[in-house]
Amino acid sequence: MILTIIWFVLGLTALVAGAHMLVKGASNLAITLGISPLVVGLTIVAIGTSSPEIAVSIGGALSGETGIVVGNVVGSNIFNVLFILGLCAVIAPLVVQVQLIRQEVPLMIGFTILCIILALDGSLGLYDGLILIALLVGYTTFLIIQSRRQMAAAQSGIETGEAAPAVDPPDDATWPPHWSVSIALVAAGLVLLVIGADWLVDSATTLAKAMGVSDVIIGLTIVAAGTSMPELATSVIATLKGERDIAVGNIVGSNIFNILICLGFASLVAPGGLDIPRAILAFDFWVMLAVALICLPIFLSGRKIARWEGFLLLGYYVTYTVFLILTAQEHDALPLYSMVMLLFVLPLSVIALLNSVWGVQKNP
Repeated sequence: MILTIIWFVLGLTALVAGAHMLVKGASNLAITLGISPLVVGLTIVAIGTSSPEIAVSIGGALSGETGIVVGNVVGSNIFNVLFILGLCAVIAPLVVQVQLIRQEVPLMIGFTILCIILALDGSLGLYDGLILIALLVGYTTFLIIQSRRQMAAAQSGIETGEAAPAVDPPDDATWPPHWSVSIALVAAGLVLLVIGADWLVDSATTLAKAMGVSDVIIGLTIVAAGTSMPELATSVIATLKGERDIAVGNIVGSNIFNILICLGFASLVAPGGLDIPRAILAFDFWVMLAVALICLPIFLSGRKIARWEGFLLLGYYVTYTVFLILTAQEHDALPLYSMVMLLFVLPLSVIALLNSVWGVQKNP
């Protein structure tokens, strides 16, 4: 058991280190090639911080651990919004870019709904994966075209009124921005991600069997939180440095790519397709959708996430995690806990949403 835990920690460490190197190398390379900050922020940084989820999903799909694959994606998206954004908003209220409200958040909601529709038959097969990958290519192409238009407008001195997510400039003293060094960082990061994903999936599966906990629960909680560490570190640091738009943009972008890349490629490489566990299809998918939906009114309320809304998001995550634990243990307190959620948590959520909508009317 101790050896398994050590391998789990080593795998998680390799994932985080690999993601950091990949993000740094890719960002340096993008800056060297003159790619706009919009593309860097919403694609390279988002994909880079989602690299652990991507690696775990593909590794789990190849090894047949579909519960961890789906649980990892769904759990990561829930963790990203409820825990990471909640924590960042508690640290400091988060300003939300207009473009995120008008474009990325509606796309995140739309991709989440599409994912649920594709999974209603109980699996994500080859054609489902191709649809998600096609959307990935289309979304990325759209961002590139949009970025070029913004760059052309900037060169012409036209104010676009839209701010792209910023990316910290590379530290020349530590990471020389030469293209060869950037490529080496990307390659080394990918190697660490592959190795770390293998260790993490194997150790998580062993722990699940030893503790009598299902792979789904492990994927939804431990693995999901672990692979979201790059998003957590990036968003918290951005918040502390005052670059709060990055904190929000990183999470929304990562959630989009988690669905399109992780589930898309996992569906393609999984033997016989990606089976969707009934528990996730019946409950966790809908929690992921609710989490995506709640972003819109909260983001719209004054175009910021207030500190009290951060506490509310953190409270939701604690409530969700406790429910998962009670369900896994088939605890006697589960019916009472479910009733409390139905009678108190949901009404409070409605009140919070109504308050946010009222805030929109007062601050159009």
